[in-house]
Amino acid sequence: MNNSETGIVMGIKEIEEILPHRFPFLLVDRVVELIDNERIVSIKNLSINEWFFQGHFPGRPLMPGVLILEAMAQTAAILAKKSTNGVGPDKLLYLVGLNDVKFRREVVPGDTLRVVMQGHKHRKPLWSMKGEAFVGDQLVAMATVNAAEVE
Repeated sequence: MNNSETGIVMGIKEIEEILPHRFPFLLVDRVVELIDNERIVSIKNLSINEWFFQGHFPGRPLMPGVLILEAMAQTAAILAKKSTNGVGPDKLLYLVGLNDVKFRREVVPGDTLRVVMQGHKHRKPLWSMKGEAFVGDQLVAMATVNAAEVE
């Protein structure tokens, strides 16, 4: 089965070619939509075996909000790296700021986190993207992610 039949635009191997993150800090499992310079949709499946659920919180495991934001930042980085005239292969994107952050719902084991990031502003070396994270059709979080290209 090829990627167009599965709905997967980019799998974990392709993601690892773009992002420097690795287990346990890689928070994007696959990309299911990618529109050049405009929009990206990624998926993170969450099982009880995720490292952060052990201590956040015992007896009531929740995905930390900062890791939801990190998943959003990683998704934004993929869009910036894959877009026409995007971040070059010899450069990284560093998270430099977050604006308008809001959390709406808990994310728990068994959930599938869907991250939608929209290209917003780009003036090299700075990038700014608006995004939302969902579980099903429920909004989990929203933020504007700001990043800078570095050597």
